[in-house]
Amino acid sequence: MINFRLFFPLLLFSCLLLSSCSADKMSTYKKSKALLDTFVAITVVADSKETAEEAIDNAFDVIEKFGELINFYSDKSELSAVNRNAGIREVKVSPETLDIIEKAVYIAERSGGAFDPTIGPEIQLWDFFNKIRPSDADIRKNLSLVNYKNIIIDKGNSTVFLKKKDMLLDLGGIAKGYAADLAVQALKEKGISAGLVAVAGDIKAFGLKTDKKPWTVGIKNPRQKSSEDEIIAKIHLSGKAISTSGDYERYFMLNGQRFHHLLNPRTGYPAYACQSVSVIADQAVMTDAFSTALFILGPEKGLELAKEMGIDALIIDDKSSVHTTSGLEGILFLERNH
Repeated sequence: MINFRLFFPLLLFSCLLLSSCSADKMSTYKKSKALLDTFVAITVVADSKETAEEAIDNAFDVIEKFGELINFYSDKSELSAVNRNAGIREVKVSPETLDIIEKAVYIAERSGGAFDPTIGPEIQLWDFFNKIRPSDADIRKNLSLVNYKNIIIDKGNSTVFLKKKDMLLDLGGIAKGYAADLAVQALKEKGISAGLVAVAGDIKAFGLKTDKKPWTVGIKNPRQKSSEDEIIAKIHLSGKAISTSGDYERYFMLNGQRFHHLLNPRTGYPAYACQSVSVIADQAVMTDAFSTALFILGPEKGLELAKEMGIDALIIDDKSSVHTTSGLEGILFLERNH
């Protein structure tokens, strides 16, 4: 779930970008800002610094306003109102909040519940910062609150209702991707025809760089040996988004076992069949949520779902073996030592 008390996690991806100029005087401009509990980096191709900054700042504003709607820790947010009224009454929400919850339910349905936005009560039990593992009894107790089928959406009245008291919607597995899509749309409305938005590791690229080539994104090695980002693969993107879910993002070691934040909604415990999953699709909201779903499902079922949904994936399993869909041929390049 999104924690708006600011922290600065390691990015899942390293964006391999250089400012450049071409004969028609188009240049690359980049700005970063702390939003949605992480760093948001926006890179655009524009004819002037002024044009670029106006478009980027507008995109930042769009992300910030969206964040206010789904701020889990703010009593003023729409998400908090929905959670606060679980089992009591429906809550009227804005089109953006309704849309992201609709998309979350859709992905939950298509993944058979491997992605479930009602995972909030289970996630609340785990404290990855202080390395606290909840009791088995508490995990079992909260499982009854996890079921996306208990989200009631009334599109006509723009309301959301959680059927059971103490249910909690957790949009952390989809919100950053949704924000990246919103930002790209905002950039295009300001006349930007090429750029890259990175909301932490949820990245969406459009158009081409000044050298007329696609954007290049590096995928991190989930078991890198040093503190420096070690790239396991590179992928060329244009008009596509990419997201990675990994067991190295938020975790702690206890008695030799890794406990991480990617919880199986059916058990309340971390899923262990994968180390990381990268998903490539047209929309970042889809790559964000489906990367979680595929991680929970594991390599075999995860690849089956990817093919069924018409999306591409790179899965690194628990033994560090790499699995990919056929659609990545020609745009994905594994580093030689992998």
